[in-house]
Amino acid sequence: MALVALLGFNLNLSPTALGQQQPVPDAPTPKAPLSDLNAPPVTPGLGAGKEQATPTDSPSQTAAPSSAAPTPEGKDTVQTTPAETVDTEKLSTILKINVTYVEVPVTVKDPKGHMVAGLTARDFKIFENDTREPIRAFNVDAFPLSIVFVIDQSVTSDVMAKVNASLDSIQGALTPYDEMAVLTYGNGAQDRSHGFTGAQSARVPFLLSMIKTSGTEIEVPGGGGALGIGCPIVKNGDCVDPNIQPGGSTGSTANPIIPKEVHTLNDAILAAAKQLQSRPKERRRIIYVISDGHEYGSKASYKEVIRILQTNEIAVYGTLVGSSAIWGEGYISKIHLPFTMYDNILYKYIAATGGQAESERTPNGIEKSYQEIANEARNQYTLVYASHEDMMDSKYRKIDVRVDRPGLDVTSKQGYYPSAQMSR
Repeated sequence: MALVALLGFNLNLSPTALGQQQPVPDAPTPKAPLSDLNAPPVTPGLGAGKEQATPTDSPSQTAAPSSAAPTPEGKDTVQTTPAETVDTEKLSTILKINVTYVEVPVTVKDPKGHMVAGLTARDFKIFENDTREPIRAFNVDAFPLSIVFVIDQSVTSDVMAKVNASLDSIQGALTPYDEMAVLTYGNGAQDRSHGFTGAQSARVPFLLSMIKTSGTEIEVPGGGGALGIGCPIVKNGDCVDPNIQPGGSTGSTANPIIPKEVHTLNDAILAAAKQLQSRPKERRRIIYVISDGHEYGSKASYKEVIRILQTNEIAVYGTLVGSSAIWGEGYISKIHLPFTMYDNILYKYIAATGGQAESERTPNGIEKSYQEIANEARNQYTLVYASHEDMMDSKYRKIDVRVDRPGLDVTSKQGYYPSAQMSR
């Protein structure tokens, strides 16, 4: 009996000892496929089981509430807590931090005309509309150039021959990082390169050789005289009716008719500026003009062109040739006397945009000017400041850059018109 009782006790504790199999737990019930009609409806934007009630829903169609605990929302559901609520006043403050940053390239030379190196930001002072502005950034690194060469083909044949002889040296003044385009003008501007090309590409020498021309001849002033100049009807060199010739029967006149020469310099610079508008701001935008600086016959005015240049941060450089290539021409134009006319409008562009000018009369001098001016344009001090003026104000703003060292010549643009590209 004791043994039976013990066995019975063992049977209750371990049924497997008597050959009985332990029951296997049920496997998880698979979820109904999407095609199952009994599956909860899927509503776009709400997930499964969140069907929106419509007015046509009847009480019998409404599912009974489940006794199970509510499931947590999906991960894509954003719950805004009071700590994460955005303050509208703070947001408006953030949107008002936009300012206008102005970049000013500066060239500094000593009395001998050599560029001065080694200056720091503390050596410079910059003023906008007579208000000193703190310098926010200062850079002395060299910039790649996007340069458009504008060649005057309305100069006389002897000057044009010197310019033609110097054109092959243009490529040597540029680096592989630069890009260039070529425009010519006489009676209207012509795009010869049809866009920009690499300054060291094999296309450049061919392009420069194709733009060479003979120039123009000096025209003789017309008027009256013994030779019958200006007489509408001439026979054997004499005027048929002396009474209808200029000056009457005497054939003389005190006001000879001087033919007007066409020099569309304004139109040419405007065409070059339009090409440079799309170039990246990380490059120096340069217009290099080879001309005597005379202007007559352009459709565009100086004020219209200079506004586009100063809005798009484009500087004009130039080599003066012909009648303008005389010693002291640049200095005379720079100290332009009040109430007098500008005979050389090119220097007016150069002074307003912060460029440089060279006056050369020989092919060798013209070749050297390409190298010197390209080097100056590439290696300038770059000052950046935040304007205190309203960024929505489109009025002209005057700029004055000074260096706290005596005897130095500081050259920069005289001012600018703000644009949307300047806002940061």
